[in-house]
Amino acid sequence: MAIPYPHFIATEKAAMDAGLLHPSSPSSVILTQDDLKKIAAYKAVEYVESGMVLGLGTGSTAKHAVDRIGELLRQGKLKDIVGIPTSTKTHDQALSLGIPLSDLDSHPTVDLAIDGADEVDPFLNLVKGRGGSLLREKMVEGACKKFIVIVDESKLVNYLGGSGLAMPVEVIQFCWRFTAARLQKLFQEAGCVAKLRTFAEKDEPYVTDNGNFIVDLYFERSIGDLKAASDAILQLAGVVEHGMFLDMATTVIVAGELGLTVKNK
Repeated sequence: MAIPYPHFIATEKAAMDAGLLHPSSPSSVILTQDDLKKIAAYKAVEYVESGMVLGLGTGSTAKHAVDRIGELLRQGKLKDIVGIPTSTKTHDQALSLGIPLSDLDSHPTVDLAIDGADEVDPFLNLVKGRGGSLLREKMVEGACKKFIVIVDESKLVNYLGGSGLAMPVEVIQFCWRFTAARLQKLFQEAGCVAKLRTFAEKDEPYVTDNGNFIVDLYFERSIGDLKAASDAILQLAGVVEHGMFLDMATTVIVAGELGLTVKNK
C-alpha cells in the first residue's frame, strides 16, 4: 500500500533522517507501509540517549529502530549504549551493527525499550508475538522504565483481537493439542478458534527461540475483560505466556497518512 504523505513539522525530522524526505521534496510524497514503519521507528529513536540500557525489539518495524541505533553509534551521536535483544534474530542483527549487548541478568532494569505491535487498542493495550518472540519481548519490556511502541495506523483496533488476526499463546510442546483445546474452550463465547502455528512451506510446527510451540487464537468477538482473560490463560498448565501486553506501553507512535501521532499513557 502506498499513500501520499504530507509534510508536518512533527514528522519532517524523522522522515528526513530515514532518507524518505528531502528539503526539495514536493508538498506530498508517496510512501509505502514499510516507509511509515521506518518513520515511526526513527521518531522513537529520538528518545534514546547515550548511556542507556535499551530493549531491542523484534519484527519488521523494530528492525528499523535497531538499524538507526547502530547508525547513530557509528556516527558517534550515541555512546555507551547497551542493548538487550528480544530474539536471536535481533541479537544477530545488533551484533552485525556493532551494538554492545547484554542480558537481564546483568542489567535487570532497562531504561527504554522500542518495539512494534500487531494490535493497539484505545487504551494502549497491545497484541504482540505474531513474529514468535512474545516471551522474551514481555520479559525485557516488562523490565523497562519506558516502553515505546511503533506502529503504522493499520495496527489500531477497537479491541484486542479486533483485527481478526492471531493472538498468540506460547505453549510447551508436550500435549499441545490438549492445551490448544482448553484455550479454545476458554473463549468459546468469543467464537475462538485455536490453531497451531506452522511453517507454511513445510507444514511443520513453528518452534520459538525457547523451544516451545505457538497456538494462535482467532476471535470473532471481543473477549471482554482483558485482565481476567490474561489470568485465565496463564492459569492453564502447559501455557508459557500469551501475546497480550496490558498496561505496559508508555508511548505509542503511530505513522499514518496525516503524519505521526504520539500517544502517551
